[in-house]
Amino acid sequence: STHLGPSKGGIRYSMDVDMDEVKALAAWMSFKCAIANIPYGGAKGGVTCNPREMSVGELERLTRAYTRAMSDVFGVDKDIPAPDMNTGKKEMAWIVDEYAKIKGHLEPGVVTGKPITLGGSKGREEATGRGVMVATLAAIKKLGMDKKTCTAAVQGFGNVGSFAAKFASDRGARIVAVSDVSGGYFNGDGLNVPELMEYVKMHKSLKDYPKAQKISNEQLLELDCDALLPCALEGQIDTHNAEKIKCKLIVEGANGPVTNAATKILDKRGIFIAPDVIANGGGVIVSYFEWVQDIMSFFWDEADIDSKLKGIILKAFDTVYKFKEEKNVDMRLAAMSCSVQRLEKAMLLRGLYPR
Repeated sequence: STHLGPSKGGIRYSMDVDMDEVKALAAWMSFKCAIANIPYGGAKGGVTCNPREMSVGELERLTRAYTRAMSDVFGVDKDIPAPDMNTGKKEMAWIVDEYAKIKGHLEPGVVTGKPITLGGSKGREEATGRGVMVATLAAIKKLGMDKKTCTAAVQGFGNVGSFAAKFASDRGARIVAVSDVSGGYFNGDGLNVPELMEYVKMHKSLKDYPKAQKISNEQLLELDCDALLPCALEGQIDTHNAEKIKCKLIVEGANGPVTNAATKILDKRGIFIAPDVIANGGGVIVSYFEWVQDIMSFFWDEADIDSKLKGIILKAFDTVYKFKEEKNVDMRLAAMSCSVQRLEKAMLLRGLYPR
């Protein structure tokens, strides 16, 4: 959709990328931008490849070729890509440079998630994790819980999960479990999140982390804790394990970690879900800030960005919660309804012509 503005979405490099996935993720981005009330439509892009088997030179040539093929689609006011699975600052820098060669001048706003030297924004790297934390604290407040006594488990310790765990821990929550591809790690007294992040930097994963009990990813999801933050892959909580979930609150750091069927089961059991279109919207929100800064050639400090990000997510959360209470529906249906209403209003105001 481009009814609310130029399309926005990440580029992923993965062997699992196909047209159906890209279309679904583009629709997801449309809803995410609408609920955040930022002037973007939704898009997504990808290349079917295995970047782990490619050299830096091969990745650069691939990215530049992709940019040339998409140069008529990309544009500061048309379509603004960003990093996604297996892409990052490096790939965005190549896109900026290749697009500049094609257009004959530098347009840093054509992509977001760039290095700061090339017009990137402060706070972009940790933005999604920070947004997850803001949504978590908002939900804790609505449920009448105490953030200082809250226990939380975080599935996935990549960029999103690690920062979400760190920010939640900084605000008093006790992180009792985390996980990555090597499995889950539990410590009922609480994990030292900065230490975990340093361990991952040194060892590339949490494997053999000594100050925690090893558990499975399945056991992590079923822990008796206050908040569960699934920040890994989609479909992690489905009809097979929804009845075993013991937490009071789920905050979706990943895209679609709880299936629709599981959502109905969890809602009946009284487990509150902060849906992904709100909870993990921090990345696209700070991408929007980056785009605005590039257009103005005027850059904000990190405190301003964090404050603006918090304001947008809290406003979106409150709007959806109010709809949930008025219509007596779950948070996911409320979020999707609010998104569709905004898209519908834009379509009708612009007019459906030709008919």
